[in-house]
Amino acid sequence: MESTVLSPFVAARADALAHYSPYYFLRQFAAARQQDLFGTGAAARWEQGVGAATFHSPAAPATAEVHWLLRQLAWDSDYFGTPMYRLFTGLFAAQAPAAGLVQAARELHQQLTDRHGAFYAFGVVPAEDIRLLQALTGAGWRLVETRLTYYRDQLPAFDYPRYPVRLAAAGEAAHLGRVAAAARNAYDRFHTDAWFGEARADAYLARYAENTVATDLAAAVLVPDAPELPVDSFLAISDLTGDAAALNARLSRVLLTAVGPANRGWHLKLVAESVHRARALGHDAMLMTTQATNHAVFRTCEKLGFRLGATSHVLACHGR
Repeated sequence: MESTVLSPFVAARADALAHYSPYYFLRQFAAARQQDLFGTGAAARWEQGVGAATFHSPAAPATAEVHWLLRQLAWDSDYFGTPMYRLFTGLFAAQAPAAGLVQAARELHQQLTDRHGAFYAFGVVPAEDIRLLQALTGAGWRLVETRLTYYRDQLPAFDYPRYPVRLAAAGEAAHLGRVAAAARNAYDRFHTDAWFGEARADAYLARYAENTVATDLAAAVLVPDAPELPVDSFLAISDLTGDAAALNARLSRVLLTAVGPANRGWHLKLVAESVHRARALGHDAMLMTTQATNHAVFRTCEKLGFRLGATSHVLACHGR
């Protein structure tokens, strides 16, 4: 059921919320359906979700009233020993003044501090939502990553050369975790944010990589299958099952990839094989997100026929 309190604010933010769909650049999916699933519909239904939290900033003047939609992340909170939140967006009137939005963002920080003392919050904001970006940065949220999302559709036409790969075995989970930690990316949101620190960021990525093999976090994890090579790289894939079903489609996304020095050159090979897999499964598109600093990935995308779909910014703040 849609919240009647939020309804006018959701409507006022409809244009910006259209860009919150992870697939808004895929024109084969109806814009109205994407808006309902990931934009205005998701905002209207926010309080129904697990871990959902809504903070209200009744700023003066009344036109600067903001409703902040966040989700508390249970696993992350337990892992880091600190309440962890992901900000979905802020809802406010079209005429809300910039200074009022900044003040409302400061009030959100204070409310989180009053509730928890220590906390960590981050949000992934589409580049198109400039008013929210300016409000958050004006209130002290720091930029920790700029992301580019690439996509490869028209998969039946993909005919890139094949490379020997296999699925990672359950017993390789810890090893792949070490590969991920050793092949750190200095520009991912964990390593750019001093709140984590290098050691904690490495440990988190190692655990995440392990879970792509040891749990159902990934649909498949590809590694090289060449007898002369040690396994020093991997690529984890999500088949985006829930989103794909809602869109009546088949989709996949690269969750995480890491390449160590013993497998130099295998990033392109693993991505190519992930596209071959998507093609064989009849997927509509394959997605891959990287940092705006990762020129090696840009070259891979160009060679494999990926196109740029979206740009977003990751902002973060913390208390005490």
